[in-house]
Amino acid sequence: MEIVRVVDLSRIIDSETQVYPGDPVPHIEQHSTVRRDGFNLMSVSMGSQSGTHVDAPFHFDDSTLKIDEIPLERFVGRGVIVDCHGVGAREAVTYESVASQIEAVRPDDIVLFKTGWEAHYGLPTYFDNPFIDSKLIAALLVRGVLTFGLDAINIDETPDSDHPGEGFPVHHLIAAASGIICENLCNLEAITFADPVISILPLKFVGIDGAPVRAVAMEVR
Repeated sequence: MEIVRVVDLSRIIDSETQVYPGDPVPHIEQHSTVRRDGFNLMSVSMGSQSGTHVDAPFHFDDSTLKIDEIPLERFVGRGVIVDCHGVGAREAVTYESVASQIEAVRPDDIVLFKTGWEAHYGLPTYFDNPFIDSKLIAALLVRGVLTFGLDAINIDETPDSDHPGEGFPVHHLIAAASGIICENLCNLEAITFADPVISILPLKFVGIDGAPVRAVAMEVR
């Protein structure tokens, strides 16, 4: 096998990284310097869901798997990119709207929804993200898919005072199946090749709800 191309699908993590309302803002500062200590070392503080990240089932269900308990195979696999461009603010991506694109989905594929909402990153409208309908996710779970991702901050509708949402049904549905979710992806339009190998391997934190990832798509032959 030869890796022909690697596409970065990850957000930068710095003090400007847009986070879910109320989450910790990343903070990075110099701890050691070459001049003073002989080496550079940074102090990093951030939430477990900072930047491009994966949710373990434990994020929404105390009785399910934590991030270090998930088989690594669930984070690497053949990617299926579902094009949802045209879906609007707080609109659902439905089964009917993408049925023809998921006909060839196989068990253990990694399904990534390309909504185009990454264009709103850094703006207040980023939180008015389109979301994935639970009936679509249920259909994919039946097909053996356990790993999902999208180029928005939330696979469910993001609630606020004007839009209370429905209580994160997709998060609960995927958690109940011991699946995982990757959010805040970007650059999905750069995956112009068939059958990309997707890697969303998380940091090896112990006993927590999720972790940042360096998400990539690889073209192999």
